[in-house]
Amino acid sequence: MATADDATHQMTITRNGVVQKTFPMSMGMVSGGHQTPNGTYYVLEKFATVVMDSSTYGVPVNSAQGYKLTVSDAVRIDNSGNFVHSAPWSVADQGKRNVTHGCINLSPANAKWFYDNFGSGDPVVVKNSVGTYNKNDGAQDWQI
Repeated sequence: MATADDATHQMTITRNGVVQKTFPMSMGMVSGGHQTPNGTYYVLEKFATVVMDSSTYGVPVNSAQGYKLTVSDAVRIDNSGNFVHSAPWSVADQGKRNVTHGCINLSPANAKWFYDNFGSGDPVVVKNSVGTYNKNDGAQDWQI
């Protein structure tokens, strides 16, 4: 199980109640309302690489908040576009502040570990953030 704590900007990995790893991370930024909502997410699928494109949810690529880039070790946790993924560009922010559009950013090495060790149905809990995860995004098959 992974717990992403917005108060500490740390992701803690536990197995059978024992902490295995703790990773600095960055989640959704306040600017633009991109905060990652509180709740229990589940791993839905994994991609060694995937193109992330802000225009798919209405933000033009050429705008100040726009992007189109290929990311590695991308683990989808909902059907709204949120992933846990490698983000070498945000390593300096990980463990300190939120700079994403909702995804959970990890360093390349930590994202690789997460990608290799988490599979379909494994829980990712987001806490100390805002709101509540919309479980009606089509991923509810994993909801308990």
